[in-house]
Amino acid sequence: MKVGRVTERSREILDTLARVIVGKGDVLERILAGILANGHVLIEDYPGLAKTLIARLFAQALDLSFKRLQCTPDLLPADVTGSFLFDQREAKFEFRPGPVFTHLLLVDEINRATPKTQAALLEAMQEAQVTVEGESFRLDPPFLVIATQNPIELEGTYPLPEAQLDRFLIRVAIGYPNADEERQILERRRGRRQDDVEVGAVVPRAEVLGMQQALEDVFVADVVMQYVVDLVQATRADHRVALGASPRGALALLKLARAFAALRGRDFVTPDDVKAMAGPALAHRLILQPELWVTKLSPAQVVSDLLTQVPAPTTEGR
Repeated sequence: MKVGRVTERSREILDTLARVIVGKGDVLERILAGILANGHVLIEDYPGLAKTLIARLFAQALDLSFKRLQCTPDLLPADVTGSFLFDQREAKFEFRPGPVFTHLLLVDEINRATPKTQAALLEAMQEAQVTVEGESFRLDPPFLVIATQNPIELEGTYPLPEAQLDRFLIRVAIGYPNADEERQILERRRGRRQDDVEVGAVVPRAEVLGMQQALEDVFVADVVMQYVVDLVQATRADHRVALGASPRGALALLKLARAFAALRGRDFVTPDDVKAMAGPALAHRLILQPELWVTKLSPAQVVSDLLTQVPAPTTEGR
């Protein structure tokens, strides 16, 4: 598939979703960039902002099987991966797959699951397989996780460890709509005459895989690649940061910059593509010095500061 075709089909997907999700075109674009880059997405925002709806609509538009996992403290790893059960008629143990066996898995309020249950997702997210009782089972591609968490209700939650946060290619926030957008939401609900909303499949699953593969044809110049390296290295050298971005973070930024370029109709990456994706790709991978909590400094602000300090190449990538 040509990169131009990726751009065209992506526009169709985003236009379809925009008929339901009001005023969040930039958020939808970032999530689609994460999906095209074959990565997992973490949505962190307040309740009632359509996090679950967005995940379900993406599954429908991309013709992907969809399952939802509601995380609670009593959720067990077997509830995620599946388990072997004894079949009395066949007199043997039979594997019953869990909800992780799907194309797009929504893990709702992931930080409400215990660390042991959170860890059950690690192998699936990194290696696209599940191992139960010493036997491995492959997950059909694409396997994508969209996880949500609420940043304000922290009682009874288990913060994601750094290793698991690092598995998420991108973190996005949705944000509240403005007054006009909120009125449009109400008007569309009144016009539908029902709460449920669905969209038709825009692209088949096979084409989604082709779109993901086509990103390999998006050209990245050496100077742009060096710019990615410089930004990631700067996160490790900043005195405010206790733990900087890992090489996985550099790879994530490169893949997201390619996806963003394709969404913008280009077959080459510019420094502006890197800048646009730096915050969503790197901020959740940083751990700040503990004494800075009183200043309310955020990792996203650190990344924003580094974008002004690290010189960007003047070439457009070619």
